[in-house]
Amino acid sequence: MIKVFLECYGCTANFGDYEIALGLLEKAGFEIASSPKDSDLNIILTCAVKTPTEHRMIYRIRELSKTNKPLIVAGCMTKINKKLVEKINSTASLIGPDSLIKIADVVKKTLDEKKVVMLDKLSEEKVMLPHVRTNPVIDIVQVSTGCSSFCSFCATKLARGGLFSYRPHSIREQIKKSLEEGVKEIWLTSQDISAYGKDIKTNLPDLLESIVNIEGDFFVRVGMMNPLNLKKSEIEKLVEIYKNPKIFKFLHLCVQSGSDKILKIMRRDYRVDDFVYYVEKFKEKIPNLTLSTDVIVGHPGEDENDFNETVELIKKIEPDIVNISKFGIRPSTPAAKMKQIDKKIINERSKKITKIVNEISLKKNKKWLGWEGNVLVDEKKEKGFQGRNYAYKPIVLKGDFELGSLVDVRIVDVKTNYLIGKSLEKL
Repeated sequence: MIKVFLECYGCTANFGDYEIALGLLEKAGFEIASSPKDSDLNIILTCAVKTPTEHRMIYRIRELSKTNKPLIVAGCMTKINKKLVEKINSTASLIGPDSLIKIADVVKKTLDEKKVVMLDKLSEEKVMLPHVRTNPVIDIVQVSTGCSSFCSFCATKLARGGLFSYRPHSIREQIKKSLEEGVKEIWLTSQDISAYGKDIKTNLPDLLESIVNIEGDFFVRVGMMNPLNLKKSEIEKLVEIYKNPKIFKFLHLCVQSGSDKILKIMRRDYRVDDFVYYVEKFKEKIPNLTLSTDVIVGHPGEDENDFNETVELIKKIEPDIVNISKFGIRPSTPAAKMKQIDKKIINERSKKITKIVNEISLKKNKKWLGWEGNVLVDEKKEKGFQGRNYAYKPIVLKGDFELGSLVDVRIVDVKTNYLIGKSLEKL
């Protein structure tokens, strides 16, 4: 039997593609190898959203090329920087994110020493496809692909194209099937889940409402949202649905900058006040909401005052999680043509805001000390297990547990990025 090795990097949607690729290859009769050394062909699902990530991809493509085995480079980098990929390995087959459903055919042709380049956008839903879960109790359910925004710094749209929402019926059918197979946690993902349905005359609140009405015991993690695509006319309904016990009280709403001037340069098309309005609407109705946001430090045009406005915003809203990115040029983006900020300044700003974010995260986590409640055990770690409570807080558990089980836990200690809990039965 022909053995194929796959490795994956990047966002949740990319890992969703990875699981689909595994499923399609197994269905086609290929064996999945555990190492590139043991395979007949290697596949890498790339990410190129940040410069450091792209450097990692370059290194991995070179390393896989050294095996002298047929190579397929898949994922976002194939469309964002095709020339660079071909410079590293001119014989590798290339397959874009939307063409991944053809992976088995591409493998067969590549094994026949044919170079395949398949980068077209295919309008086919990535639901109800064979897939192999890397975690048996978590199912990654993509609800759409592509993006409706035109941000100055982002190359993701170059890779994934415009918004293509999947039909609500298809999404629900995948969730039902997953629940029958023992899944307890559903990750709804896309490039911007708040844009869901704009192209098919529906919306995110309606989708979530239909999902929580599915029978069964399960939890839903809602993916990243862009304030641009939230609507004030829909926010009350969205918050109300979030109160449903099946939905984790976890809001990932990316702001990127606390300066209206920089948001305009970024082409984000919303103001800081819009972001704050949505955050406050959620916090009003949902106590202990876990708030996650994203910030870019050093975008072209950001002066010291703009940076300080971002710092003050973070201090004001006190998010539990802040994904901090140091600006890096992405090929073919408008920001790449702008005057760049000195890397030393970017590094200094990044260190300053990271320190503040860590202090806030630890402060927020300390509020959970002594909390008791149900935790869904959803991940096996090297030194034990990890679970999530209703607010999607990561809780490290000492002892032996069954994946997918609900455990009564008391929080006995906290760290910056996680809580530490003990089973009440074992105290």
